[in-house]
Amino acid sequence: MLVAIAGDQPAQTISSRQYMIYFVRHGEAEAGWGTAPDPGLSALGLKQAKAVAAELGKQSASQIIASPMRRCQETSRPFASTSGLQVATDPAVSEIPTLEGLSDRVEWLRGFMSGNWDAAPTVVADWRSDLISRLATIENDTVVFSHFIAINTIVGHLEGSDLVTSFRPGHCSVTVLKREGDKLSVERRGSEAATRVL
Repeated sequence: MLVAIAGDQPAQTISSRQYMIYFVRHGEAEAGWGTAPDPGLSALGLKQAKAVAAELGKQSASQIIASPMRRCQETSRPFASTSGLQVATDPAVSEIPTLEGLSDRVEWLRGFMSGNWDAAPTVVADWRSDLISRLATIENDTVVFSHFIAINTIVGHLEGSDLVTSFRPGHCSVTVLKREGDKLSVERRGSEAATRVL
């Protein structure tokens, strides 16, 4: 069972067949920003991955896409195991790139995340453009395991916002997109509270 750790947000459930694409933020990582370039999941993150797999199992997903980063790959495995689907690794849904020559990635990210996309360096603007282009080709009933800023990029794009951070999706939260004809829209943002297993 998934519940919110804090606040008065209700537990996250997924129930309607009309929802087409599910963006899942990875589970809690074993290391934070700046301390490891590609951390795997913490013990809690592994539990979160199993819990979200159970929720996603109620849907009729037909494929899985995951960022190549370890935390997303590890988050995808419980759902891949229970669904019998193969995980397709896709760099287009990966983490925001690191600028060359940065002395403090954490400090740069904090500042960048509080601003607008018009301040994005070229390498980051290109990453955003590639992600948005890839979004248009993702098939219905796909589960995508991705990252905080990537999910924000998609939500902001679909909602017409230029903010880098539109909301703060918690670990293993599920942001649901709906496709109607050729149009994608945000049906539901993922929970902003961290999740845990009771």
